[in-house]
Amino acid sequence: MNGPSFPGAVGVIGGGRMGAGIAHAFLLAGADVTILEQDADAATSALTRLHDAVRTSVDRGSSSETEEMLVRRAAVATRVERLRHCDLVIEAVPEVPALKLDILKRVESELATDAWLCSNTSSISIDLLASSLARPERFCGLHFFNPVPSSSLIEIVPGERTNPELIEHARDWANQVGKTAIVVGNSPGFASSRLGIIVAIEAMRMLEEGVATASDIDTAMVLGYRHPVGPLRLTDMVGLDVRLGIAEYLASELGERFEPPGILRDKVAAGKLGRKTGEGFFTWST
Repeated sequence: MNGPSFPGAVGVIGGGRMGAGIAHAFLLAGADVTILEQDADAATSALTRLHDAVRTSVDRGSSSETEEMLVRRAAVATRVERLRHCDLVIEAVPEVPALKLDILKRVESELATDAWLCSNTSSISIDLLASSLARPERFCGLHFFNPVPSSSLIEIVPGERTNPELIEHARDWANQVGKTAIVVGNSPGFASSRLGIIVAIEAMRMLEEGVATASDIDTAMVLGYRHPVGPLRLTDMVGLDVRLGIAEYLASELGERFEPPGILRDKVAAGKLGRKTGEGFFTWST
């Protein structure tokens, strides 16, 4: 393969926008990829999402392989045992601790003892997630950013019992998929989510208070601080429900400064989750 520690077969648990993006990155880097989904409909949607991403990459000249060659190395599954052949499995399901604990335990039980297991969690304690595992030394956080194809960063988060060899492998994987890796401590929200959510929460509070419009708040950060995208538009891209889950978790761990604003709770309750539903803090076309 592309390097001594690069996995030949990668499994991704969850084929949503983030999971499909992770699968896409490893596919372009030369791995065989299998996405695990909860049912046949979700698996079909995940495969379509991945194929669309592959087509875009080929059209843009981002791969030396043809679309057919890439697609041939991609598969979807609904049964955990279909990941048995994987050298590396990355969990990318919603930020619900109980859900992650359950699926990580079930997947680990099917993997070879020398396989590596990672979580794409953006905020949940790696030690908490490792508590359900028989081999916590072969587990760490591997946090990608949305949208995966255009983002440049991966956070590597070791747990208390993570084998240092895994961290070195993770650095190599990040390099192979064209990302820059940073290693951060297992603190709630790690580095990026903790910083990102506090800016987003304050932007929401400003919107609630009528300080400025959503567009003008974002423009202040884009032009004034050179952020590539404003905090409210980024929240729409990530998903308001995802941001709410992160804020609630950080509020429980770090205090009231992370308490979700009412406007965020109201929009999530109304099903206005951002780009994926067509409306959040902004209106999105299909």
